[in-house]
Amino acid sequence: MIIRKAEIIEKINSYTSREIPFLFAIDFDADKGFVLMQEEALRLGVLYNIDGNTNTGPVENIQVPEIQVHPVEFAVYRNAFDKVMSHLKRGDTYLINLTFPTRIMIHIDPKELFRASGAPYKLYVPGQFLVFSPEPFVRVTGNRIYSNPMKGTIQTSIPGAREILLADQKELFEHNTIVDLIRNDLSMVSTNVRVTRFRYLELIKTNREDLWQMSSEICGTLSEDYRRHLGDIIFRLLPAGSVTGAPKEKTVQVIRESEIFQRGFYTGIFGFFNGMELCSAVTIRYLELNRIKIDKMQKAIWPGENKSPDNDLRFPVLIYKSGGGITALSKVENEYDEMLKKVYVPLI
Repeated sequence: MIIRKAEIIEKINSYTSREIPFLFAIDFDADKGFVLMQEEALRLGVLYNIDGNTNTGPVENIQVPEIQVHPVEFAVYRNAFDKVMSHLKRGDTYLINLTFPTRIMIHIDPKELFRASGAPYKLYVPGQFLVFSPEPFVRVTGNRIYSNPMKGTIQTSIPGAREILLADQKELFEHNTIVDLIRNDLSMVSTNVRVTRFRYLELIKTNREDLWQMSSEICGTLSEDYRRHLGDIIFRLLPAGSVTGAPKEKTVQVIRESEIFQRGFYTGIFGFFNGMELCSAVTIRYLELNRIKIDKMQKAIWPGENKSPDNDLRFPVLIYKSGGGITALSKVENEYDEMLKKVYVPLI
């Protein structure tokens, strides 16, 4: 199932040229992933719903229990935050997405959690991961390519939340930086690149608290024969700017130096081509299901605490990966809090 970059590109180019529908996922390092035709996904038990393209039923009215959250200690987060800030002060990067693993307990089977989630982009790979992402990566319709980066989050319960988010200077800088980065990225693969919607807010309902999420839309025009090399186009845009930072290449180096785990498929991308159009998403709101990876992270990050917090073996510890953008204006307490607020399941 897992293949390397060259084969992924070859398959995507071949399938899109022949108008064959397929599902795909690519990891953060843009090194490996999978490309599956619909019958292959069903045979492997892989479930997806990507902006309405799905091989499963509608969202089910399943009661989602409370998530028990066991994050890294604040001191551990601060250590990585301080490393990032030193790079920001030196000018190595001016926006970086810092992410961490959080141990969670939730008394529900991951497959049921997939069925209960109302996320617009979700993917379940048995024994590997579950993702319910709110963030599109690129959408290709005709020969137009669109990207909708998300930067800026606030709880709706805060009085005047919309106005606070729109007026926040740190969030404004972060959002403007990513919009500019994505505009530059799309300019590498398309022409007539422009921002078609700027700083619009969307409501995200979750099992913990509702959120306002800020996004923008950037659009470009692809060549008429883009389907012959759509795989190459996708890889040219990786990794996704909204989950790395700017400038991208140097910021990725800082990420690898500062984070305490390997991202894997987290903050990669996944998507579906329906024979005519391609829709893809950033692999965030990510639940790690691979027991080998979970055990390794627990031993490295939480030594001596490798058992389930409540010793319920029916629902072992899982790892939820989350984070946020760091700028020179960031405060460590706020960023730690934002990382934890993103540990949620989006509902209808």
